[in-house]
This record gives sequence, C-alpha cells and structure tokens, in this order.
Amino acid sequence: MSFPLTEEQVMIQNMVRDLARERFAPHAAAHDREKRFPAENLRQLAELGLMGMMVPPEYGGAGADTVSYVLALSEVAYACAATAVVMSVHNSIVCESLLRFGTAEQKERFLRPLAAGEIIGAFSLTEPNAGSDPARQRTRAVRDRDGWVLNGVKRFTTTGKHAGLIIVTAKTDESKGHRGISAFLVEAGAKGLKTGPLEEKMGLRASDTCDLIFEDCRIPADRLLGREGDGFVIAMTGLDGGRIGIAAQSVGVARAAYDAAVAYVQEREQFGQKISKFQGIRWMIADMAVEIEAARLLMLSAAHLKDRGEPYTLQASMAKLYASEMVNRITAQAVQLHGGYGYTADYPVERYLRDARVFTIYEGTSEIQRIVIANHLLKDKRSP
Repeated sequence: MSFPLTEEQVMIQNMVRDLARERFAPHAAAHDREKRFPAENLRQLAELGLMGMMVPPEYGGAGADTVSYVLALSEVAYACAATAVVMSVHNSIVCESLLRFGTAEQKERFLRPLAAGEIIGAFSLTEPNAGSDPARQRTRAVRDRDGWVLNGVKRFTTTGKHAGLIIVTAKTDESKGHRGISAFLVEAGAKGLKTGPLEEKMGLRASDTCDLIFEDCRIPADRLLGREGDGFVIAMTGLDGGRIGIAAQSVGVARAAYDAAVAYVQEREQFGQKISKFQGIRWMIADMAVEIEAARLLMLSAAHLKDRGEPYTLQASMAKLYASEMVNRITAQAVQLHGGYGYTADYPVERYLRDARVFTIYEGTSEIQRIVIANHLLKDKRSP
C-alpha cells in the first residue's frame, strides 16, 4: 500500500520535481566534472523556501513537515546529488540543531539568514582520528574571560569552504568522555579558522569537502550552542534527522538510476529484440523497483514518526541503513544494464554509482547503523 500523502505534500513534491529536473539536472554532469559548487541551485531553492523547510515562519522558514522535506530532498537528489547533500546538512542538522538548542538571540542572529539561504550551514564533528567514535575527538575549547578559544582539526566537513556558519564540536572537559563535548557556532572568517584543500572525491564532486583548522580561534562566549557538555547529544540528535535525509538522497539517486535503466533497456536491441523482452532483464527491473519502494516507505515512516513527535532514532537508522545499501545495489545494476556504455561518462549512471557510494559511510556507517538498531531491539542503550 502506498504511503498516504496530503494534497500539500504532493504539491511540494511536484513543485520541486519540476524545478530540479528542468533547472538542476541539465547541469549536474558539468558541475560534477568541473567540481563547481551549485550556488545557483541553492539560490533557487532558497527562493522557494526550501533552505529552511522545517524552520517556523517566525524565523523566516517554510514551517513544513518532515515528510514534505524528504519528498523535496529526494527530488533534488534525483536531479543533482551534490546539491541535495548541501541542502540536507543545511536543513536536517544545522537549522534543526539551532531550532532545538539555540537561544532566542542565536535563532534571531543565525537561523533567520540560514532559512533565507543567505548563508549556508555546515556541521563539523569528524576528525582525523575520530570518525565513528566521536568521543576520541581532540579539538579543544577553552574558556577565557573573552569567550572561547578553539584548537584542533576537523575532517570531511561538507560545505566547509562555502559555509557561512559552522556547528563545531569540541572537548571542554576531557575527564567526562563524551559528556565533556560541547557544540559551538563559528562564523566563516573567524580569526584563527582556516580551510584546508578540497578533497578529491569519487562522487558528489560539486559539493565541497575539506578540513577545518582551528588555531587559537576565538569566538564570543554566547556562541556556545546549548549548555556546556551538550555537544554529543546535539550531534546525535542532529544525525537522527540527518539519517532520514540520507535515506531521501538514496531514494532520489536510486530512482534516477532506475529510470535511466528502464529507458535504456527499452531502446537497446540485441539478438533481434529489445533487451527489455528478456526475462533476466525484466526480473532485474522488477527487483530494483521493489527495493526502491521499500526504501521509500522506510524513509516516509521515519519522517512521519518525527512529525508526530514520537521517538524515531531506530526508524531513522533502519531507513538510512537499508536505503543507502539499496542505492548502491540499484546504481550498480543500472550500470550493468547499460553494458559498456554504463562505464562511460556519456550516460549518467556512472555518476549515480559514484555519488551513491558514500551514502553507506557518512552520517554513520552501515556498521554503526546496525549497532544502533541492535541496541534498540535488544534494549541495550550503549549506542554510539
């Protein structure tokens, strides 16, 4: 049974589909090839209120629900996955973290321009020696009379070069383990903040990823997000929403690869007939469609729970795990169905395959998702 959508949710999905396929898709290959940041795409999303979708209207946002958001994000990912990952981090982690944990002053100062798309948000948790285990991070924040001083290196920061605001986690009390981690709001151009070279990535090449280097980076005292020691909770809460966003990106890219494969097998002729007539091909197409629909329903289920204010950590991890692994299977099958042509840049399926590969890694690897899921099912709350 299809997941029931409201008239407004369908309207939003159709609006974003039209925009993304008409404006974003034609330029996605060039953006990927040239590693060109999709600033124009993000500007157009902002004009439609899509850079602050779940932000309340009092802060300039659209006030949309999570279901509408993931439907929109999936359509953007269908057309350009690099644009979608920027949109996802900005909405799911940065805006939501500020909305949930920020003070009234912080929301007014930062959330409003974020929702308007005037600045792009980034989230910086990972370090060279702290990936799946964030408690190992070494970045430090020390309080002095003027504010906070940050020192350390953050790795793999999405939109690190183009972000106007970055949520950064740092140790404020080494003795407390993960309870000694705090979160801070750092503006671009802060004294003592440097960006490293852009990473040479397999996919999502139009989305910039780089190190952030903090060398006696001074920020005002009121840039602490939440309370001191809340950083781990802020990060994990943000990642719960972010994981639904990864599921949405996975569904979008998978659908693009599926549609490309269906179109190709209905055109390609071998042995005197369209290859879509061969049973082996038909069964592959059928299995691909089933997997995409299963991931879509997991995504919508997690989003619906979040909208109802119910716990959704388990469902977010399930959706992220299944959808991210699904899109890797679907894009690989799409390349296979294209034969030798699928291995060339003449067809978009090779880009879909490259873009999809990171979905099982960022915002919590598949292995971490399995730990989270098992801990919930077995009532063991020692979750990463």
